[in-house]
Amino acid sequence: MTDPAAVDVLLVEDELFIALDLQETIEDAGFHVVGPCATLVEAEAAIERHAARFAAAVLDVRLADGTVFPAADRLHAAGVPLLFHSGHADDAALRQRYPSATVCPKPSAPDTLANALRRCAERQKAA
Repeated sequence: MTDPAAVDVLLVEDELFIALDLQETIEDAGFHVVGPCATLVEAEAAIERHAARFAAAVLDVRLADGTVFPAADRLHAAGVPLLFHSGHADDAALRQRYPSATVCPKPSAPDTLANALRRCAERQKAA
């Protein structure tokens, strides 16, 4: 039996239309979306509810209630591949803090994002 977490992707994005576009892209890539979470509080609750078991997480950096870093730290510690999708991301700082993270600037073409997400999920399977 396949682990349901193997297809769950946590989506953290506070801009509604971007979140809906990302959700469609993630689902078209064959994954199930947990979220979208618009705030750090919602993201933390989703991480708790799912015991941080995700194929990957797609994260915006700036949220309505702060930055995503506390949630990203928890996910990273749990071995969840991180894909940052943000217009406010400092690539060098993100790669220093999360060396294995993928960074896709906003906006990214749906195919680019889907392929990056699939690579993240493959790393998770291999781990």
